[in-house]
Amino acid sequence: MSADRHQQRQQKLKEQVDARIEAAKETRGILIVLTGNGKGKTTGAFGTVTRAVGHGLRAGVIQFIKGEWPNGERNLLEPHGVEFQVMATGFTWETQNKETDTLACQAVWQHGKRMLADSSLDLVVLDELTYMLSFGYLDLQEVIDALNARPAHQTVIITGRGCHRDLLELADTVSELRPVKHAFHAGIWAHPGNDW
Repeated sequence: MSADRHQQRQQKLKEQVDARIEAAKETRGILIVLTGNGKGKTTGAFGTVTRAVGHGLRAGVIQFIKGEWPNGERNLLEPHGVEFQVMATGFTWETQNKETDTLACQAVWQHGKRMLADSSLDLVVLDELTYMLSFGYLDLQEVIDALNARPAHQTVIITGRGCHRDLLELADTVSELRPVKHAFHAGIWAHPGNDW
């Protein structure tokens, strides 16, 4: 491609991007869903938390399903004022007890509702929320009501596979991670720094 043709193509792209920027007038928090079967949903959410904290914003994290093992993101972010509330029961295939998992989910969800109502929080992460809905541990309408009632400036990130279609419809941004290859399938053990 010639230099002139490249410049023309880039100028056309610039005009399109500039037009979209000019049209974007609304300022408010957004609902982001990171879903799909690929690795990186929680990692993506924590990248956004790190970015927000770096800009002096306040964030809170609710982690459903996760256990009590060391958490690199928590180790880094909690000293910077990020509140973590963790279900701490571990993976549901390990616990295999719907009653105790539901109770643990409901308890941590109370913190989630509090965070979603807290106007001092700019960002709230509801990590692995999708499973809590698909397993019936939480009521979908209650979650939607809490999301709709949150402060207008607050951004929320929901992670997890198989996100309910009503949340996908409600979301402003949805990214679906698709698995192409995963080290675990090749027998490589998960380890700190890469996987938690």
